[in-house]
Amino acid sequence: MDKIFNYRINSEVSIMNYIPILGLPILIIMVIIRSIILHSHGIKAIVFGNTDKTDFFIIPVLFFFVYGIISSLLNLPFPIFLKKTFWEIDILYICSIIICSISLIWFGITLKIFGTSFRVGIDINITEKLIVNGTFSISRNPIYVGFITYFIGLFLAYPNLLSSVFIVILILLVHRQILREEIFLKKHYGIEYIEYLKKVRRYL
Repeated sequence: MDKIFNYRINSEVSIMNYIPILGLPILIIMVIIRSIILHSHGIKAIVFGNTDKTDFFIIPVLFFFVYGIISSLLNLPFPIFLKKTFWEIDILYICSIIICSISLIWFGITLKIFGTSFRVGIDINITEKLIVNGTFSISRNPIYVGFITYFIGLFLAYPNLLSSVFIVILILLVHRQILREEIFLKKHYGIEYIEYLKKVRRYL
């Protein structure tokens, strides 16, 4: 009887371990669905890498990170020093689930607000109006805020060298992308965007 009870506990723990990382495919699915909807309206939402091929650098980095996390959960081949956890604190794991969940909700709401203006990358041919309401009244880059916050949540769930290095790389790449987008938006929307800059912060 004790063996059965312990097995159930271990099963619940192992299932719980996957909750934060399962948010990643949900996030990707949301982007794909939004892109398909826009495509049905004749809008190409995925313009990633069109203006700068170095954008694609994030893709292998992201795959490496995800595989590293999965390898730690499933004991797959991966350098131990990269996936060895710094700590195991239950309250931080619970915080991770909460942060990841809120980030996904925030991300989904922002996609809805974005409407037909949503793009992955810089679209120099965009004709939609500047979005300044909803989450965009709180942050000029709510999509990126949700994205970074989600991965900070992942770090709390899987605190190791791999996730900490990835967070740093992700923040640097996102910040670089934001600066590039700001240059484009200033040229594209002119005084309207400059006035928006004065009212709303870049992040939060």
